Amino acid sequence: MNVVEANGLGKRYGKKWALRDCSVAIPAGRIAALVGPNGAGKSTLLNLAVGMVAPSAGGVTVLGGRPAGSPFALDGIAFVAQDTPLYKNLSAEDMLHLTRNLNRRFDQASAEARLAELDIPLKRKAGSLSGGQQAQLALSLALARRPQLLVLDEPVAMLDPLARHDFMATVLAAAAEDGVSVLLSSHVLAELERVADYLVLLSRGRVQVAGLVDDLLASHRVLSGPAAEADGYLERGTVVHARRGLTQAHLLVRTNGGADAIPRGWEAHPVGLEELALGYLREPDAAALPGPGYGVDREPSGVATWAR
Repeated sequence: MNVVEANGLGKRYGKKWALRDCSVAIPAGRIAALVGPNGAGKSTLLNLAVGMVAPSAGGVTVLGGRPAGSPFALDGIAFVAQDTPLYKNLSAEDMLHLTRNLNRRFDQASAEARLAELDIPLKRKAGSLSGGQQAQLALSLALARRPQLLVLDEPVAMLDPLARHDFMATVLAAAAEDGVSVLLSSHVLAELERVADYLVLLSRGRVQVAGLVDDLLASHRVLSGPAAEADGYLERGTVVHARRGLTQAHLLVRTNGGADAIPRGWEAHPVGLEELALGYLREPDAAALPGPGYGVDREPSGVATWAR
């Protein structure tokens, strides 16, 4: 089952497309990271998936083919936005009571137990809690609805490192213990590398890369070797991103599952999620499997990068 499936999905505001021709299928049981620069369409895709806005083109279904925004879909999805939407003048206890009354299904006992474990006082007003505590309160309210899909839009953007770690630990526990699928948008790539097992990378309002993290990492590597010999790799059309100094070149390349021999004088290194994502973000046309014909743009630092 796919928890989110989009086909030709697009959203236009006036004359500007925030998301265009988006086709992606996110399988259930995954923690999927949605990555992209500001303005790439991440929040738009999430808002379309949860039914907060209607598409301008194409369509999106959730939870195995249910129309986004339908009653069944709304009942099975919990959404936590970046600004942790809470009524600041209500206590944590009041927020539990309000959320329980607004939802058909709400596990108040588990929410209270989670807040107690986090030392969040039920009588304290939400506005007087720390940023980390507010994020945890919003997450606890969402998880108490027992969703099939948890959608998180930049939930840790404003949190300090310790609060980020604690928040993501709660998300991991929910995914492992309750089988909740997670779709998480974030700029904090180091955190995503620790928790995500599926990657969707957006750039310029389009999906650039999507797949299991392990498969994507296995099909890419970094090659380091003499700068003078880098052109041979560029001609093969498998280079995602390249940096070249006066003597050394570092190439992020697609191996496409192959086991090509490494030429003498070159070294191959495994790729991390952050390095992979940044490589594609720096080359927004790389997913089109570019062929030969790269030029060289020399940066002020003396390092050269290849671009169309």
